[in-house]
Amino acid sequence: MARRTTHRSSTGTKLYAVRDAKGRFKDIQTYKRAHSQDIKRKSKAEK
Repeated sequence: MARRTTHRSSTGTKLYAVRDAKGRFKDIQTYKRAHSQDIKRKSKAEK
């Protein structure tokens, strides 16, 4: 699993960003969506 870093959008929404090996953004999700999916899937990150 790729490590996710947290960021804030210009409107203040908390975001998770995943980067590829070259450091470019691969995927950006809102924290709310990512967190809820982690809980549903019983992610190791949420233990």
